[in-house]
Amino acid sequence: MQLFRPMSTGIATMTAAAVLASVALVGHGATSHADPGVQAKPTVVLVHGAWAGTSSWDGEASALRADGYPVRAIANPLRNLTTDAAEVASFVRTVDGPVVLVGHSYGGAVITEAAAGLPNVKALVYVDAAAPEAGETNGSLSGADSVLKRLPDSALFDTVKTADGGTDLYLRQDVFVHHFANDLPAEQATELWASQRAAATAAFDTPATAAAWHDIPSWYFISSGDQIITPTSERAMADRAGSHVTEFPGGSHLTLISHPEAVTEVIESAARSVA
Repeated sequence: MQLFRPMSTGIATMTAAAVLASVALVGHGATSHADPGVQAKPTVVLVHGAWAGTSSWDGEASALRADGYPVRAIANPLRNLTTDAAEVASFVRTVDGPVVLVGHSYGGAVITEAAAGLPNVKALVYVDAAAPEAGETNGSLSGADSVLKRLPDSALFDTVKTADGGTDLYLRQDVFVHHFANDLPAEQATELWASQRAAATAAFDTPATAAAWHDIPSWYFISSGDQIITPTSERAMADRAGSHVTEFPGGSHLTLISHPEAVTEVIESAARSVA
Protein backbone atom coordinates (compact mmCIF):
# COMPACT_ATOMS: atom_id res chain seq x y z
CA MET A 1 0.00 0.00 0.00
CA GLN A 2 1.36 3.38 -0.99
CA LEU A 3 1.71 5.48 2.16
CA PHE A 4 3.39 8.57 0.86
CA ARG A 5 3.35 10.79 -2.18
CA PRO A 6 6.72 12.12 -3.37
CA MET A 7 6.80 15.89 -3.84
CA SER A 8 8.96 17.95 -6.16
CA THR A 9 11.15 18.96 -3.23
CA GLY A 10 11.99 15.35 -2.44
CA ILE A 11 9.85 15.52 0.70
CA ALA A 12 7.08 12.96 1.09
CA THR A 13 3.75 13.62 2.80
CA MET A 14 2.31 10.71 4.76
CA THR A 15 -1.26 9.51 4.86
CA ALA A 16 -2.76 6.97 7.24
CA ALA A 17 -2.82 3.22 6.50
CA ALA A 18 -3.62 0.10 8.49
CA VAL A 19 -0.86 -1.84 10.22
CA LEU A 20 -0.70 -5.47 9.13
CA ALA A 21 -2.09 -7.73 11.83
CA SER A 22 -0.25 -10.99 11.29
CA VAL A 23 3.15 -11.34 12.96
CA ALA A 24 6.05 -13.50 11.81
CA LEU A 25 8.48 -13.85 14.68
CA VAL A 26 12.18 -13.82 13.87
CA GLY A 27 14.87 -14.43 16.48
CA HIS A 28 17.96 -12.50 17.51
CA GLY A 29 19.84 -11.38 14.45
CA ALA A 30 18.41 -14.31 12.52
CA THR A 31 16.88 -14.37 9.09
CA SER A 32 13.85 -16.26 7.90
CA HIS A 33 14.28 -19.46 5.86
CA ALA A 34 14.06 -17.87 2.44
CA ASP A 35 14.47 -19.57 -0.93
CA PRO A 36 18.08 -20.02 -2.06
CA GLY A 37 19.10 -17.11 -4.23
CA VAL A 38 16.69 -14.71 -2.50
CA GLN A 39 18.68 -12.18 -0.51
CA ALA A 40 17.86 -12.09 3.20
CA LYS A 41 16.34 -8.87 4.45
CA PRO A 42 18.42 -6.63 6.71
CA THR A 43 17.90 -6.67 10.44
CA VAL A 44 16.15 -3.58 11.76
CA VAL A 45 17.48 -2.42 15.13
CA LEU A 46 15.21 0.07 16.92
CA VAL A 47 16.61 2.45 19.56
CA HIS A 48 14.12 4.39 21.70
CA GLY A 49 14.56 7.87 23.06
CA ALA A 50 14.37 9.65 26.40
CA TRP A 51 11.27 9.27 28.61
CA ALA A 52 10.28 6.19 26.62
CA GLY A 53 11.12 2.49 26.36
CA THR A 54 11.32 -0.38 23.91
CA SER A 55 7.52 -0.71 23.86
CA SER A 56 7.28 2.60 22.00
CA TRP A 57 8.31 0.60 18.92
CA ASP A 58 5.66 -2.13 19.30
CA GLY A 59 3.60 -1.02 16.30
CA GLU A 60 6.59 -0.76 13.99
CA ALA A 61 8.15 -4.02 15.20
CA SER A 62 4.95 -6.00 14.58
CA ALA A 63 4.49 -4.57 11.09
CA LEU A 64 8.13 -5.10 10.14
CA ARG A 65 8.08 -8.71 11.31
CA ALA A 66 4.88 -9.28 9.36
CA ASP A 67 6.76 -8.08 6.29
CA GLY A 68 9.60 -10.52 6.91
CA TYR A 69 12.18 -8.30 8.56
CA PRO A 70 14.23 -9.50 11.54
CA VAL A 71 13.67 -6.87 14.24
CA ARG A 72 15.28 -6.04 17.57
CA ALA A 73 14.05 -3.22 19.81
CA ILE A 74 16.84 -2.73 22.31
CA ALA A 75 17.07 -0.86 25.61
CA ASN A 76 18.77 2.52 25.50
CA PRO A 77 20.38 3.17 28.92
CA LEU A 78 19.68 6.95 28.77
CA ARG A 79 22.74 7.68 30.90
CA ASN A 80 25.38 9.37 28.78
CA LEU A 81 25.71 9.73 25.01
CA THR A 82 29.19 8.18 24.92
CA THR A 83 28.35 5.10 26.97
CA ASP A 84 24.86 4.69 25.52
CA ALA A 85 26.29 4.70 21.99
CA ALA A 86 28.98 2.22 22.99
CA GLU A 87 26.35 -0.20 24.31
CA VAL A 88 24.27 0.06 21.14
CA ALA A 89 27.39 -0.43 19.01
CA SER A 90 28.30 -3.54 21.01
CA PHE A 91 24.86 -4.98 20.31
CA VAL A 92 24.96 -4.17 16.60
CA ARG A 93 28.29 -5.99 16.28
CA THR A 94 26.54 -9.20 17.32
CA VAL A 95 24.05 -9.01 14.44
CA ASP A 96 24.89 -11.07 11.37
CA GLY A 97 24.40 -9.32 8.05
CA PRO A 98 23.33 -5.80 7.17
CA VAL A 99 21.56 -3.58 9.70
CA VAL A 100 19.14 -0.68 9.39
CA LEU A 101 19.65 1.34 12.58
CA VAL A 102 16.66 3.42 13.67
CA GLY A 103 16.58 6.04 16.41
CA HIS A 104 13.76 8.07 17.95
CA SER A 105 14.35 11.37 19.74
CA TYR A 106 17.58 11.11 21.80
CA GLY A 107 17.97 7.68 20.22
CA GLY A 108 18.90 9.53 17.03
CA ALA A 109 21.97 10.99 18.73
CA VAL A 110 22.85 7.53 20.02
CA ILE A 111 22.69 5.84 16.61
CA THR A 112 24.64 8.72 15.05
CA GLU A 113 27.63 7.92 17.26
CA ALA A 114 27.08 4.17 17.59
CA ALA A 115 27.12 3.49 13.84
CA ALA A 116 30.44 5.22 13.21
CA GLY A 117 32.91 2.63 11.95
CA LEU A 118 30.42 -0.26 11.92
CA PRO A 119 30.55 -1.83 8.45
CA ASN A 120 27.28 -3.75 8.82
CA VAL A 121 25.16 -0.61 9.37
CA LYS A 122 23.88 0.21 5.90
CA ALA A 123 21.18 2.79 6.64
CA LEU A 124 20.21 5.20 9.42
CA VAL A 125 16.62 6.24 10.09
CA TYR A 126 15.80 9.25 12.27
CA VAL A 127 12.26 9.40 13.68
CA ASP A 128 11.50 12.82 15.18
CA ALA A 129 15.10 12.65 16.28
CA ALA A 130 18.37 14.47 16.81
CA ALA A 131 21.28 13.88 14.43
CA PRO A 132 24.24 15.73 15.94
CA GLU A 133 27.50 16.64 14.30
CA ALA A 134 30.64 15.73 16.22
CA GLY A 135 30.98 18.20 19.09
CA GLU A 136 27.26 18.94 19.38
CA THR A 137 25.07 17.85 22.27
CA ASN A 138 21.60 16.39 22.00
CA GLY A 139 20.29 19.14 24.24
CA SER A 140 21.42 21.85 21.82
CA LEU A 141 19.34 20.52 18.93
CA SER A 142 15.74 20.77 20.14
CA GLY A 143 15.16 24.08 18.33
CA ALA A 144 14.42 27.60 19.53
CA ASP A 145 10.66 27.04 19.64
CA SER A 146 10.83 23.72 21.47
CA VAL A 147 8.94 23.51 24.73
CA LEU A 148 12.26 22.38 26.22
CA LYS A 149 13.63 25.86 25.44
CA ARG A 150 10.52 27.90 26.19
CA LEU A 151 9.88 26.64 29.72
CA PRO A 152 12.25 26.70 32.70
CA ASP A 153 13.63 23.39 33.93
CA SER A 154 11.50 23.65 37.08
CA ALA A 155 8.36 23.58 34.92
CA LEU A 156 9.63 20.79 32.67
CA PHE A 157 11.15 18.19 34.96
CA ASP A 158 10.82 16.30 38.18
CA THR A 159 14.40 15.58 39.28
CA VAL A 160 15.84 12.68 41.26
CA LYS A 161 19.39 12.49 42.60
CA THR A 162 21.07 9.20 41.71
CA ALA A 163 23.40 7.07 43.82
CA ASP A 164 26.40 8.11 41.70
CA GLY A 165 25.75 11.80 42.34
CA GLY A 166 24.05 12.51 39.03
CA THR A 167 20.55 13.75 38.31
CA ASP A 168 17.71 11.91 36.59
CA LEU A 169 15.03 13.84 34.75
CA TYR A 170 11.37 12.86 34.46
CA LEU A 171 9.02 14.94 32.33
CA ARG A 172 6.29 16.53 34.43
CA GLN A 173 2.82 15.19 33.72
CA ASP A 174 1.41 18.31 32.08
CA VAL A 175 4.44 18.61 29.79
CA PHE A 176 4.29 14.94 28.83
CA VAL A 177 0.56 14.92 28.09
CA HIS A 178 0.25 18.31 26.37
CA HIS A 179 3.62 18.67 24.61
CA PHE A 180 5.36 15.27 24.36
CA ALA A 181 2.39 13.03 23.53
CA ASN A 182 0.03 15.77 22.40
CA ASP A 183 -1.66 13.76 19.63
CA LEU A 184 -2.47 10.76 21.84
CA PRO A 185 -5.66 10.38 23.91
CA ALA A 186 -5.13 11.93 27.34
CA GLU A 187 -5.65 8.61 29.13
CA GLN A 188 -3.03 6.85 27.01
CA ALA A 189 -0.62 9.76 27.35
CA THR A 190 -1.04 9.70 31.12
CA GLU A 191 -0.29 5.97 31.23
CA LEU A 192 2.87 6.54 29.21
CA TRP A 193 3.87 9.40 31.51
CA ALA A 194 3.49 7.15 34.55
CA SER A 195 5.76 4.48 33.04
CA GLN A 196 8.38 6.76 31.45
CA ARG A 197 12.06 5.95 31.91
CA ALA A 198 14.17 8.70 33.39
CA ALA A 199 17.03 10.20 31.41
CA ALA A 200 20.21 11.44 33.07
CA THR A 201 21.23 15.04 32.50
CA ALA A 202 24.49 13.72 31.00
CA ALA A 203 22.52 12.19 28.14
CA PHE A 204 21.72 15.70 26.93
CA ASP A 205 24.99 17.41 27.86
CA THR A 206 27.60 14.99 26.45
CA PRO A 207 28.99 16.05 23.05
CA ALA A 208 28.93 13.57 20.19
CA THR A 209 32.35 12.30 19.13
CA ALA A 210 31.36 11.07 15.66
CA ALA A 211 28.58 11.53 13.11
CA ALA A 212 27.91 8.38 11.09
CA TRP A 213 25.54 10.19 8.72
CA HIS A 214 28.59 11.54 6.92
CA ASP A 215 29.24 8.04 5.57
CA ILE A 216 25.95 6.12 5.87
CA PRO A 217 22.78 6.95 3.90
CA SER A 218 20.02 8.33 6.12
CA TRP A 219 16.25 8.78 6.17
CA TYR A 220 14.41 11.39 8.25
CA PHE A 221 10.80 11.23 9.47
CA ILE A 222 9.61 14.64 10.64
CA SER A 223 6.26 15.25 12.37
CA SER A 224 4.93 18.77 11.89
CA GLY A 225 3.30 18.56 15.34
CA ASP A 226 6.51 17.73 17.23
CA GLN A 227 6.94 20.20 20.10
CA ILE A 228 10.06 18.59 21.59
CA ILE A 229 12.46 18.63 18.62
CA THR A 230 11.01 21.21 16.27
CA PRO A 231 10.44 20.46 12.58
CA THR A 232 12.67 23.44 11.73
CA SER A 233 15.56 21.94 13.67
CA GLU A 234 14.98 18.49 12.19
CA ARG A 235 14.86 19.85 8.64
CA ALA A 236 18.21 21.57 9.19
CA MET A 237 19.78 18.36 10.50
CA ALA A 238 18.29 16.33 7.66
CA ASP A 239 19.54 18.83 5.09
CA ARG A 240 23.14 18.76 6.25
CA ALA A 241 23.06 14.95 6.41
CA GLY A 242 21.64 14.73 2.89
CA SER A 243 18.80 12.60 4.24
CA HIS A 244 15.75 11.31 2.39
CA VAL A 245 13.03 13.34 4.12
CA THR A 246 9.42 12.44 4.83
CA GLU A 247 7.17 14.98 6.53
CA PHE A 248 4.11 13.79 8.42
CA PRO A 249 1.29 16.34 8.83
CA GLY A 250 0.41 16.62 12.50
CA GLY A 251 1.46 13.97 14.96
CA SER A 252 3.62 14.71 17.98
CA HIS A 253 6.97 13.67 19.38
CA LEU A 254 5.35 10.24 19.77
CA THR A 255 4.07 9.77 16.22
CA LEU A 256 5.85 6.41 16.33
CA ILE A 257 3.11 5.34 18.78
CA SER A 258 0.13 7.19 17.29
CA HIS A 259 0.91 6.39 13.63
CA PRO A 260 3.30 3.42 13.50
CA GLU A 261 2.24 2.55 9.96
CA ALA A 262 3.62 5.88 8.70
CA VAL A 263 6.94 5.38 10.46
CA THR A 264 7.15 1.77 9.28
CA GLU A 265 6.88 2.83 5.65
CA VAL A 266 9.94 5.05 6.00
CA ILE A 267 11.91 2.31 7.77
CA GLU A 268 11.03 -0.14 5.00
CA SER A 269 12.03 2.39 2.36
CA ALA A 270 15.46 2.53 3.96
CA ALA A 271 15.59 -1.25 4.25
CA ARG A 272 14.74 -1.72 0.58
CA SER A 273 17.78 0.36 -0.33
CA VAL A 274 20.08 -2.18 1.31
CA ALA A 275 21.25 -4.48 -1.45
